[in-house]
Amino acid sequence: MQRIQLDKLAPEAHRKVVDLFLYSQANIETPLLNLIMLRASVVNGCAYCVDMHTRDALKAGESAQRLFAVSVWSESPFFSMQERAALALTDAVTLIGQDGVPDDVWDGARAIWSEKEVADLVMAIIMINAFNRIAASTRKTPVLAD
Repeated sequence: MQRIQLDKLAPEAHRKVVDLFLYSQANIETPLLNLIMLRASVVNGCAYCVDMHTRDALKAGESAQRLFAVSVWSESPFFSMQERAALALTDAVTLIGQDGVPDDVWDGARAIWSEKEVADLVMAIIMINAFNRIAASTRKTPVLAD
C-alpha cells in the first residue's frame, strides 16, 4: 500500500521533478529517453516505474524484444552504439557510489554526443532517479493492466 502521495503533500517540489521530465522530453528523442527511464527503473528496482515506462515505450512503438533486453543491455545485440553509451551512462549515474562515473563511460558518451547532449542525458538520468526514489520510498505500486 502506498505510504503517502508526495505530489499532493509537496506539490511545488514534485512539480520541479515534472519540469525536469518535460525538459528531458524536449531535449532527448523519445525512444532513447524511454530506454534510459526503463533502465534506471530496473536498476533501482522500482516496479511502478518499470511498469509505466514499459507500457509507455510499447505505445510509442518500441519492440517488446528490446524492452525485455534492457535488463541485460550490455550482453544484448539489440542496441545501437549511441543507445549502449546512454545505457552505460545511466548505469554509472544511477549506481554512482563513491567513485563517481568512470572515465571510460564518460569518454564513451562524449565520443558520441556534444557536451550539451551529455548534459541533457545526465539531467534525464537524474530525473528518472528522482522519480524512482519517489515511487520506491512511498511504495507506489503498479496496477495490473486490462
